[in-house]
Amino acid sequence: MSLFIEFHLIQSFAPSNLNRDDTGAPKDAIFGGQRRARVSSQCFKRAIRLKSAELGMIPSEFGSVRTKKLKELLNERLAERGHPDAGLQIETALAAAGLKLKDDGKTEYLLFLGQGEIERFAELIHAHWDALSTAPTGEAKKTKKEAKASAPAEVVKEAKALLDGQKAVDVAMFGRMLADLPGVNQYAACQVAHAISTHKVEREFDYFTAVDDRGDIDETGAGMIGQIEFNSATLYRYAVIDAHKLVTNLKADQELALKGIGAFTQAMARAIPTGKQNTFAAHNPPSFVGVVLRHASPFNLANAFEKPVWPRQDRELTALSVEKLAEHEAKVSDAYGDGKDAWAYLDLTDTWPKTKGESRETLDGLVDWVVAKTRAALGD
Repeated sequence: MSLFIEFHLIQSFAPSNLNRDDTGAPKDAIFGGQRRARVSSQCFKRAIRLKSAELGMIPSEFGSVRTKKLKELLNERLAERGHPDAGLQIETALAAAGLKLKDDGKTEYLLFLGQGEIERFAELIHAHWDALSTAPTGEAKKTKKEAKASAPAEVVKEAKALLDGQKAVDVAMFGRMLADLPGVNQYAACQVAHAISTHKVEREFDYFTAVDDRGDIDETGAGMIGQIEFNSATLYRYAVIDAHKLVTNLKADQELALKGIGAFTQAMARAIPTGKQNTFAAHNPPSFVGVVLRHASPFNLANAFEKPVWPRQDRELTALSVEKLAEHEAKVSDAYGDGKDAWAYLDLTDTWPKTKGESRETLDGLVDWVVAKTRAALGD
């Protein structure tokens, strides 16, 4: 039976510019015929990955990194093994796996790799050091095909099987696509929606000046002037994890999958994008975090806000948003659900219906509920 773990958050940010477009303005979108504030899924996914690593809930050997600096990482590991200068060997080993380094020593594009994969690469190079040291380099390797052909046969064979994720939780969660190595692509177990405001927004502008602290008496006026665009928004955030897919991606390691789900729950609630935070310091936690285990299919509830929420003097915008979310969820689950949904929630607005799920007073309590319920459901 399918098992989807959904996360529904209502989070109000003070004036901020968390996620900018190419002009420096806060990202937005038209939804329900009205302009909404938007924070991209990529922005929140990175914030979630970094927060999860910071919390340290996943053992470091199951961590990951997204970088072009694979050569630098391998050099560090090989130096620990007594090989301080491993440029030729690294280049040849990566070519054997189908990857090529540019002239600046970086890979051609960002690689999303598990720490275990990087460790295995270093071990591969260490084990075949002598054979890799005699491989041709420079002008003899102008293409990836030629470079791969120059690698020892045993290295090519091992390198092909090396990029298998090595149970990296973030790679299993968010997936990866390597254009040159489609065989090692990973289909994500987690999907994250673009966060949008529950109400219409207008861009605002902050005209600012900066004063020269060492200005002379005849130097009047500002040393610098400029302007920054920003907005303030109550966002609806949504994500869903396919629990069975996550277990499969982690090579049937159910305990590691449960650790990943617990870490994701914590990070989803605590992660805040870093854009322009030195200017705005918009460190505002969610007012509502709802988690539901579904079996029929996942339901993004953004349509609760197709008609924008309008401010009222006697009610908080967050409370009105939670209220609309609950009303819409009831309609959707009645029409499309299977009656087996299990909810738990952390609600600072005291608006979510008490009859709909189990209330938790703390985020830690909500995490414990998610892990326990998922463990039981996976065991069925």
